[in-house]
Amino acid sequence: MKIRYLMLHAYGMGGTIRTVVNQANAMAIAGHDVEIVSVVRRRTKPQFAIHRGVRLSTLVDQREGRLPDSLPRKAWRRVRGKMVPRGEFAADYFTERVEKAVMDYVAGLDDGILVTTRPALNLIAARRAAKGVIRVAQEHMNLDAYPDTIRREIARYYGRFDAVTVLTGTNRLQYQELLPKSRIVQIPNAVHKVDQERSKQDNPVVIAAGRLVPQKGFDLLIPAFAQVVAEHPEWRLRIFGTGPRQAQLIAKIDELGMQDHIALLGRTERLDEELTAASVYVLSSRFEGLPMVMIEAMTHALPIVAFDCPTGPRDVLTDGVDGILVPPRDVDALAAGLKEVVSDQARRLEMGAAAAEAARAYAPDVVMPMWETLFAELLPGERVG
Repeated sequence: MKIRYLMLHAYGMGGTIRTVVNQANAMAIAGHDVEIVSVVRRRTKPQFAIHRGVRLSTLVDQREGRLPDSLPRKAWRRVRGKMVPRGEFAADYFTERVEKAVMDYVAGLDDGILVTTRPALNLIAARRAAKGVIRVAQEHMNLDAYPDTIRREIARYYGRFDAVTVLTGTNRLQYQELLPKSRIVQIPNAVHKVDQERSKQDNPVVIAAGRLVPQKGFDLLIPAFAQVVAEHPEWRLRIFGTGPRQAQLIAKIDELGMQDHIALLGRTERLDEELTAASVYVLSSRFEGLPMVMIEAMTHALPIVAFDCPTGPRDVLTDGVDGILVPPRDVDALAAGLKEVVSDQARRLEMGAAAAEAARAYAPDVVMPMWETLFAELLPGERVG
């Protein structure tokens, strides 16, 4: 099979990038003709390992900055609204030059499978890809997380796809209700490895990871952890990630006097080692698609404390067995859940073992055959195995 994955920034960091790279790698290892096409390129090297059998190409190289567009930015925004709606989380990437490059690339394809990986790219593919191309839209976010501007365009154009894939059962029901005539397929993202070194539960460390943006809820986690420290002063919180809210989060840590207990540690290439060295993973997100770092933490036998946010945590965790779910955005409830697990090592070990077992459902050898089967069904004459 010829499979092309169209991504916004294959050279960046993030859960979606990592899982799409993992998928492309697995398809190449299985013997398929695979290419990752990065809409923009802002770094010299990819942050995640790409298999030698995967070709990597770029539409717009921005390593030396953005080139000027032919239209003033405000004028292009008026035009852009016809293709990439306002409210797309990555709308600022889609300058005139970038959006035109994507349109031209998609329109120039005439065969194979095109997998697009976010609403902006999905909508362009739905409207511009030729009939000879099998179009598959990946949705990595729950439908309710999008503003009305995005949902209206999804309802209008996603029916043109051969398949729309979603991450959880909750997502599938949402999209099927909006698109009753479309083929909506639930395929979870795969972790890169399930047989990881397990936490020994001997370090008083809680870990969290993600972009420093409102979605991840670190502004809620910091005051919740301050409550934990009041009763368990030996515990520390380590937050990995970068983003625009760093200054505000540092100010909140300082305001609460938590400088010795909470650390923002930026980007790390050693996340697996950091997870092994921790004892609890906490998810404080306001919303998710399928929280992959949380599942990766489970492969290290870490118990999870999570907001029961839409969507993902409840689709993965069994409350009280491998994690604790608390009401969304409830700082006191998050603090109580954390205190419940940090105070009981035996329970952490038991829950962590259950978490590692549950994470096996997201192993590459479980998930990747689902993609092969779907692609074979969409391509006439293809067979799996």
